[in-house]
Amino acid sequence: MKTIDIAEELKSNSYPGRGIIIGKSADGKYAVTAYFIMGRSVNSRNRVFVETSDGIKTEAADPEKLTDPHLIIYSPVRVLGNKTIVTNGDQTDTIYDLMDRQMTFEQSLRTREYEDDAPNYTPRISGVMHLENGNYNYAMSILKSDDGNPDSVHRYTYGYYNPVDGEGHFIHTYMGDGNPLPSFEGEPKKISIPDSLEEFADTLWTSLNEENKVSLFVRYIEIDSGKAVSKIINKYSK
Repeated sequence: MKTIDIAEELKSNSYPGRGIIIGKSADGKYAVTAYFIMGRSVNSRNRVFVETSDGIKTEAADPEKLTDPHLIIYSPVRVLGNKTIVTNGDQTDTIYDLMDRQMTFEQSLRTREYEDDAPNYTPRISGVMHLENGNYNYAMSILKSDDGNPDSVHRYTYGYYNPVDGEGHFIHTYMGDGNPLPSFEGEPKKISIPDSLEEFADTLWTSLNEENKVSLFVRYIEIDSGKAVSKIINKYSK
């Protein structure tokens, strides 16, 4: 698979929607993830990322403007032991709870499907990072309708074992803007991951469409120690 330039990829798409990146830094020291959200409506844009005891959650930037919390208020990132879960919806909690009961990532997601936001039927995208004894692997998933047909659910899971230094994968919800919004197609896209969290966060944030971007989260986890450093960027403040 060809490695794409993540900056050019984001600049060329005014509305990729929500996106997950997981990979490994170029120096091989860090497990890396990023998650961003975008919005077209006032309700969708009225959000910020805030830290929690085990990850992050979305909150209304202005509670008085919150008209419908359904599908926009959730925990995108949670940590379960040596696993970091990243998703675009409340399936984060499903994965957390069922993996805590010894089910696999894939088994957990069999209990879920695409979002109930007809006619878009937004895909549920998810990822899990597993660090143990200096080893690192990750998996990504997308649950989507059959080209907008809600009667059929397509479930795809991609596993990445012993990931290559400097390599990551990017999956997002929409191919671009539209009505209805066209769901992501294909497997996660291969991208390059730099050593610097600040550099990576800046590249992603400045490349996202200025009008539609809302929030970005980036985390670098030392593979040997498990120590994590994170950065949150919110367009709107509380």
